[in-house]
Amino acid sequence: MAASVREKQTGALRRMLNFNAPPLKNSAAEPVWKVLIYDRFGQDIISPLLSVKELRDMGITLHLLLHSDRDPIPDVPAVYFVMPTEENIDRICQDLRNQLYESYYLNFISAISRSKLEDIASAALAANAVSQVTKVYDQYLNFITLEDDMFILCHQNKELISYYAINKGDIQDTDMEAIMDTIVDSLFCFFVTLGAVPIIRCPRGNAAEMVAVKLDKKLRENLRDARNSLFTGDNMAAGQFSFQRPLFVLADRNMDMATPLHHTWTYQALIHDVLEFHLNRVMMEEGAGAEPSPAGARPKKKSRKTYDLTAADKFWQKHKGSPFPEVAESVQEELDTYRAQEDEVKRLKSIMGLEGEDESAISMLSDNTAKLTSAVSSLPELLEKKRLIDLHTNVATAVLDHIKSRKLDLYFEYEEKLMSKSTLDKSLLDIISDPDAGMPEDKMRLFLIYYITAQQAPPESDVEQYKTALLDAGCDLSPLNYIKQWKAFTKMATTPANYSNSGVKPMGLFSRVMNSGSQFVMEGVKNLVLKQHNLPVTRILDNLMEMKSHPETDDYRYFDPKMLRGSESSIPRNKNPFQEAIVFVVGGGNYIEYQNLVDYGKSKQGKKIVYGCSELFNAGQFIKQLSQLGQK
Repeated sequence: MAASVREKQTGALRRMLNFNAPPLKNSAAEPVWKVLIYDRFGQDIISPLLSVKELRDMGITLHLLLHSDRDPIPDVPAVYFVMPTEENIDRICQDLRNQLYESYYLNFISAISRSKLEDIASAALAANAVSQVTKVYDQYLNFITLEDDMFILCHQNKELISYYAINKGDIQDTDMEAIMDTIVDSLFCFFVTLGAVPIIRCPRGNAAEMVAVKLDKKLRENLRDARNSLFTGDNMAAGQFSFQRPLFVLADRNMDMATPLHHTWTYQALIHDVLEFHLNRVMMEEGAGAEPSPAGARPKKKSRKTYDLTAADKFWQKHKGSPFPEVAESVQEELDTYRAQEDEVKRLKSIMGLEGEDESAISMLSDNTAKLTSAVSSLPELLEKKRLIDLHTNVATAVLDHIKSRKLDLYFEYEEKLMSKSTLDKSLLDIISDPDAGMPEDKMRLFLIYYITAQQAPPESDVEQYKTALLDAGCDLSPLNYIKQWKAFTKMATTPANYSNSGVKPMGLFSRVMNSGSQFVMEGVKNLVLKQHNLPVTRILDNLMEMKSHPETDDYRYFDPKMLRGSESSIPRNKNPFQEAIVFVVGGGNYIEYQNLVDYGKSKQGKKIVYGCSELFNAGQFIKQLSQLGQK
């Protein structure tokens, strides 16, 4: 199996931190101590992949931001990992003039232009530091990997390539070109790191098509330039890829607007929806409203805690896609087994303090010494386990508070019914006017999904009635204005996406979690179980990957950068189904689609699917963008 994107990007970073030489196998040798200087972009790329401890193991003693005040450390090599922007280059030149470090290894996240390289050269000459600039590299790492099979383009300045930026009405052609170039630059880096030239498919007539055309051109130019091609020789060494090339499907956010607004029920997507979750790190306020402080006393200062949800966390890897009730149950089980182990250690301790010198005590002692030794040796493991259990207990409890206070289970169930066109048990108006159900934003999301998924637009009189109810609930109606325009526009273009046979079935009450000793008070929360169904993105991928003929995807354009003449065709050359695919959503994606693709991949043996998006937003952030568009 080819290595995952995460492994490849981590490997590239390790190589870079080892002065662009492959890291040595014998770890006995002391690493070379060095400093790492990065900008915010570099920081975002490294932080989800390498922990501080891993950096230290590779000899990084200090890691500093480029634009912070740094003291000179004259006898240490410095590895720079920055974007080739004007201000970064100026700052590097200033470092050279001030002779901050012994030697400089300059690594640019994305390719640096000739003129900027000349700026650095002239600064090095002026500072008499030519011999100290040891290496200059283009790393082509301008994207952020969050999971083995998920990546986003950037986290800094993401508003420059947001859904709002691409879809605002008064956009100039030059701005649009710039946005597309930014996206293509990152995608190009992604394929260089992956070491594969994809076959590109995209729909016609939207931003995704513009990206496809530009990416095809950029890959084609790089392949033509045989001497400097990034896809030949040693880059492709060690048969990183199976013989078959990957399929790259570009999708546009506009083909499915309901999913990003949807209330969700799986662990990872819920965390992203209700808590602050960026680059695999959850931010939470501790002790928020647990016990009211006595009158007159200063309110407690809320401490912010951050938790990293990493690939090394077994529980997270296993349960991030599970429905929430299942997660709560599993956390409880983990806690119970941990407590049992802890009690065992305590019991041994009490036996060790045995009085009396009788035979049985001595034989017990020798038995227990062995037991205790094994218990002590498993202590670090136990502590780590305890840390993870505490982490998930805290995070899951926080999520549960949101579910209960906002009745998210009710929203989730109702939206699933809307999307699958099944019969509704209570009217939409009731939920919107119910003051206890959710925040204004939840109501707005529900109504937008209703509006988006309706076959015919609901009659004006009804819409007015809904609007009044939404305004009474405190909603901002500007997102609706935009969605109205969007619906009118897409009606001309295509038929609305259908969310066939989705749905949920409530199960019996929670078994484990309902017993009184549990951490989680789940009363009143429905135990909903998901039925497997494909979202539009997954359906499009399925058609293209399995070479199925389907009206939805039959006129998708086909690009093969390896073909000598760029022939304009939508007729695929190869008729075999693909084994590996990358889906990329221009205009932003979410964990719901990611999870849906992961589940789809599990049902297909031996297929490998990666999900990427220009930015990752939750429903709240998406609604903000829609309301900006609606205020125009």
